[in-house]
Amino acid sequence: MLALGLGDERRPVFLKEIARSERISEKYLSQIIIPLKAGGLVAAIRGAHGGYMLGRPASQIRLREIIEPLEGDLSLVDCVARPEECDWNAGCITRNVWAEMSSLMVEFLDGTTLDDLVKQYNKNRGKAAADYSI
Repeated sequence: MLALGLGDERRPVFLKEIARSERISEKYLSQIIIPLKAGGLVAAIRGAHGGYMLGRPASQIRLREIIEPLEGDLSLVDCVARPEECDWNAGCITRNVWAEMSSLMVEFLDGTTLDDLVKQYNKNRGKAAADYSI
């Protein structure tokens, strides 16, 4: 999604280009794109000059909308989403911790847009990456 957000808004991008730049297989990327397309986050353009584009402006795409279709429920532990499945639920003190942490993560993802990532990327573009090699 970041690769699409960084691209020219008027020109579709081939999956092959994204796969190469992100160093992932095109086959894997083609599986990732399916739920993103179904959610309206990505638009497929057919034809000789086709490819993929953002389905709407990056400023209107929340990170939660990207991650949830790919990862499923964002609860950090199963008992947060499905307390009835846990034998310890009635007296579990740590469940509240997990629930609060899950809630904070979802709040962060809802409050961050793809455009925020694009801006951060562009801001850091000229900076050299940290080198921790010896």
